[in-house]
Amino acid sequence: MDITSFLFPKNEVTFIKSTATMREALDQMEHHSYTALPIINDNGKYVGTMSEGDLLWKLKNTPGMNFDNMHQVPISEIKNRFHNESVSIHAHMEDMLALAADQNFVPVVDEEGLFIGIIRRKDIIAYYIRNITD
Repeated sequence: MDITSFLFPKNEVTFIKSTATMREALDQMEHHSYTALPIINDNGKYVGTMSEGDLLWKLKNTPGMNFDNMHQVPISEIKNRFHNESVSIHAHMEDMLALAADQNFVPVVDEEGLFIGIIRRKDIIAYYIRNITD
C-alpha cells in the first residue's frame, strides 16, 4: 500500500513557522485542541515538532517566565524533548508504521525535504479497523 493514501495535505494541517513565538504556538495548540504541531521553516522544510510538554518545561525552567511574557520567546529557543521523525512521500508503509507507533502523527516531506503534510496515527488505526476480517 502507498502511504499517500493516508496523507493529510499541508493545506489542511495546522503548523507553526520556525519564527513563531512560544505564545503563538500555545495559542494554536489551544485553538485546535492539539498537543503538538509540526514546525516549518521559511523555506517550507519540516524542522521539528513542538509539543505541549516542550512549552511546559520551558515555562517551568525559565526564571521569570509567565503567560504575559511568552510572546517574547521564539520557539527556536525551546528545546524539543523528542524528535518526531519525518518520512519521504516515497517511504515504504513499514517505515511509516514504525514511526506512527511512537508519534501521534508522522510528518511527510518530498524529495527536497519540503513539508507536504502529515499522516495521522488515528487514520491508520481507523483504516486497519475497517479492513480487519476474521
